[in-house]
Amino acid sequence: MTRLPEPAPGSLPAEVEAFLSTLPSDPMVSMMALSSSTTIQFVRFAGTLFTSLELPPRTREVVVLTVAANTGADFVHAQHQPIADAAGVEPRVRELIADRRSDSAELSASDAIVIRFAAGTVLSPRVSDSLFAEARQLLGDRQVAEVIQVIGFYWAFGRLSTMLDVPVTTIHGDRGPGDAASSVRFGDSAGARASSSVLPSPHDHS
Repeated sequence: MTRLPEPAPGSLPAEVEAFLSTLPSDPMVSMMALSSSTTIQFVRFAGTLFTSLELPPRTREVVVLTVAANTGADFVHAQHQPIADAAGVEPRVRELIADRRSDSAELSASDAIVIRFAAGTVLSPRVSDSLFAEARQLLGDRQVAEVIQVIGFYWAFGRLSTMLDVPVTTIHGDRGPGDAASSVRFGDSAGARASSSVLPSPHDHS
């Protein structure tokens, strides 16, 4: 059971009610809807992270899983396992991220830099100059900024799940946005059918 009650039927603005009608019934949707003035924008921003970044999908998922591992966000960790798999993040890399083993010799040099940079951003106000320089050399200026924004979104998303005790009700696999059975995968499901932009399947951007 979540720590806050779901919004009462008819208690939300009409625009938000219409938007939510396009989403599957899920505890995370209900908790997001409590902040009714930000619900639509929050879901649409998730779509931007999947459709409009220069950052490669695989790198994005390495970052997301790192945020989940360093914030205890089991909901994000569980939901992004199939998304990360579809984006090409190998099972062993996912295991090392979950175990917070950024110093493992099994990681590629580039993965290790991304993981250490993402973890450092979560855990401290700023990373060391040397790590920042490594990330900048690897990613370039635009992708460094994008990584920080991906971290910020999934930190907030993860904290919604941990602070409000949102259960993982379904792991949604790799179904595409056109599948009527597709459920909450903020960033790659049918979550934005009510908007002018559709949030795609990870296969569309891998």
